[in-house]
Amino acid sequence: MRAYCMVGLLAAFPAPALAERAADLPGEALFVQAGGGGAQATDAAAPPPPDDGATDTQGATPPATAPALPSRGSENAVTQAEDAFGFSSGKETLGLYTSSNVRGFSPVTAGNVRIDGLYFDQVFGMTNRVREATSIRIGLSAHGIPFPAPTGIVDYRMYKPGGTGSHSGLVNIDSYGTVTLETDFVMPLDGERLSLGGGVYVASQQSYDGTADLRNIQGFTLRWRPSPAVELMPFWTRSEISDDERAPRYIPAGPFLPPKVPLRQYDGPAWADFNSVGSSYGLTSALRPSPSWLIRAGLFRSRLDDPSDFAQLFRDLQQDGSARRVIIADPANKAVSTSGELRVSRTVADGPRLHLIHLSLRGRNRTEIYGGSQSIDFGPTEIGAPFHEPKPTFSFGPLSRDHVRQWTGGIAYEGRWARVGEISAGIARTDYSKTVRLPGLPSATTTSRPWLYYASASAQVTGALSLYASYTKGLEESGVAPDNATNRNEPLPSIITTQSEVGLRYAFTPGLRMIASLFELEKPYYSLNQTNLFTLLGDVRNRGLELSLSGALTPRLNVVAGAVLLQPRVTGEGVTLGRVGRRPVGLAERTAMLNVDWRPPIVPGLSFDLAVTHNSAIIATRDNRVSIPGRTLFDIGGRYRFKLGGQGASLRVKLSNLTDRQGFQLQGAGAYDIIAGRLLTTYLAVDF
Repeated sequence: MRAYCMVGLLAAFPAPALAERAADLPGEALFVQAGGGGAQATDAAAPPPPDDGATDTQGATPPATAPALPSRGSENAVTQAEDAFGFSSGKETLGLYTSSNVRGFSPVTAGNVRIDGLYFDQVFGMTNRVREATSIRIGLSAHGIPFPAPTGIVDYRMYKPGGTGSHSGLVNIDSYGTVTLETDFVMPLDGERLSLGGGVYVASQQSYDGTADLRNIQGFTLRWRPSPAVELMPFWTRSEISDDERAPRYIPAGPFLPPKVPLRQYDGPAWADFNSVGSSYGLTSALRPSPSWLIRAGLFRSRLDDPSDFAQLFRDLQQDGSARRVIIADPANKAVSTSGELRVSRTVADGPRLHLIHLSLRGRNRTEIYGGSQSIDFGPTEIGAPFHEPKPTFSFGPLSRDHVRQWTGGIAYEGRWARVGEISAGIARTDYSKTVRLPGLPSATTTSRPWLYYASASAQVTGALSLYASYTKGLEESGVAPDNATNRNEPLPSIITTQSEVGLRYAFTPGLRMIASLFELEKPYYSLNQTNLFTLLGDVRNRGLELSLSGALTPRLNVVAGAVLLQPRVTGEGVTLGRVGRRPVGLAERTAMLNVDWRPPIVPGLSFDLAVTHNSAIIATRDNRVSIPGRTLFDIGGRYRFKLGGQGASLRVKLSNLTDRQGFQLQGAGAYDIIAGRLLTTYLAVDF
């Protein structure tokens, strides 16, 4: 496959597809139009932050006018999503992938996050108060983005307050007892030149496992356009979670799943509360000194402080529900990162051809303080048994500290030929340094300075059919050890990853298109070893077939459907010696989803929706002896848009897990949590 990707068709998307990717970015639309061929900007229609992105190819020039905050009543992921790979807008989310799982890996863990296309080292993510949408960019949807990542990209599209004032409010309740209040606004301060947008979210959250918490989230964005060629957009968002009990994680004593666990029942101590404060703030800017030059820059600060945290483990769990209750307490831990990117783009028009060159400098400085935890074994217990032990006096140990410094400089080229094709390539050199300071040991520093590169190409075979191929090599993070590991919360080393793929896009109609691709990803494999140490056990290779169908089947019926057929395999000495199974933990070999939205003609403003998701069995243990059975879940819902006191309003009702299917979700090799049961959610949104 790799050879096919490297020597694949040296061409590009059809011109309309280029315009779709540029629709939100007027500066990019200028680039596309300069290439000729009739390309025009169009209105083409993603562990997240507690209340709860963005297409970018080269970056954006400030538009002459900017939209106000979108109507909360108009949020509809089925009609807004460009493909089936992953999209979210407000409370609406769908897709084959999430920010924690793309083709079997996590883009957020890998460090592949963007804010309006600019590099962002996420410690705490963007909340709905400052972001408009989240998109998963992988395969064809990432084609043409400078310096893509092997594990895909989570792209946040930020709100851009405009020159029209607006206000929206939302009230949400659900059958678990959650109550949520949200409000958002746009306030023009100087017409289109200067405007302020933001919002507040408060919630009393009730969860499927019987835990509860309080959430308070704020965010604000200021958009300043001192001239048509300049845009500055500072933002700030903060989230506070308090009194969030830590539900048990179930760890069986043998090769079997936990017995049935009751829903909506918390049997842990009232004092095992998680408290956390997260914030992200920064500045994005765009400058166009001339029609052929575009300069974009972003500087971001992301921070997460956990004053208290706990893990509650039911170890040695037997099939009759008996176990040992172990509670791990953590002292105050924190993580903070400063990151950003400076990108300079030059475009050269050559008749129907367009040449673009990008120079990029990315950097990050990240510190994590963790550890010092104390583990207490409270002895025998059983699932559902009440627990009233008083809070002990904890004696925390010394803390560990990790510090990462990384600079990456690169150059990329894009060649576009209207109605013929596109070729993209880039090369970058990264300077990575990580210093670890463990208690009682001298500090240890590791460095890495690899060359990273990518190449992609696509060809417009007919007006409806495009073919493409790509290869990408990147340096990515590998996350932290899970709760049931002896090195719990320890950050893991950076790793080299590669991805290659070939695929096609076919437009059945202007509003309905299919994407299909064959891909292969390779990276080191981390999991628990025989001593419960989360460490390197070999390499993992994920090969798969990916399908997406999205758009309008009729003027009143929209569909977003997709499937992934995955063949994940672990290789290395551990597999050869029989210590590690051939299939990696946590991956389903088959995933499929179907979302439809139907608007009946008899009642204007009324629509009904259906969502079906299916996962095959998921390997749950290192030795492959235990699997979580496959399951299919159904969600149904409806929305009604109407006038309330002369203002636009929308009433949304959704029933999740219609059949009340019970089961488990994996929380690390051999550790389990339950899935949510049937849930009825209702919210009313009003736009003023």
